[in-house]
Amino acid sequence: MKTYISLLKGINVGGHKKVSMAELRDLLAKSGFQNVQTYIQSGNVIFKSVDQTYNIEVKISNLISVHFGFDVSVIVKTNPELQLIFDSCPFENAKKEKSYFIMLNKVPERNLIEKADKIFYDDEEIIIKNNCLYFYCSKGYGQSKFNMNTYERKLNVIGTSRNYNTMVKLLSLSTD
Repeated sequence: MKTYISLLKGINVGGHKKVSMAELRDLLAKSGFQNVQTYIQSGNVIFKSVDQTYNIEVKISNLISVHFGFDVSVIVKTNPELQLIFDSCPFENAKKEKSYFIMLNKVPERNLIEKADKIFYDDEEIIIKNNCLYFYCSKGYGQSKFNMNTYERKLNVIGTSRNYNTMVKLLSLSTD
């Protein structure tokens, strides 16, 4: 069995798509996932499974749709995959600790990245590298002009964002 980290997009944000973490843990455990644990309310689940990543993404998405009554995008990573994303952050440590890691469901096509790279906002840095968009804003995420929906459309991807501290914790919780 492998350890996986499941990242759910857009749950428990602004009162929308409410998911109880206890209920989610029970749902996944009853569906065959082992050692299920969650971290904070934003849809981070660590578990063990014999299934492959794509099958897990589809299974969790379907379970949530049936049980909670709404669709949720799910991105699943192994610890080594998440560690590579974390280690590949192009920002120096001071910026890295205040940056966001937006995991993408696939590597965007090169021509789409080139078009997205032309978007520029003052005091913001956006670097797309493999299957992650790294985002830093000197004023903080809440004050930024960055809009993930714009990038999802331009890159033809689905993405979900986690901050530095959440990444560190997920890596720690998913270490075998």
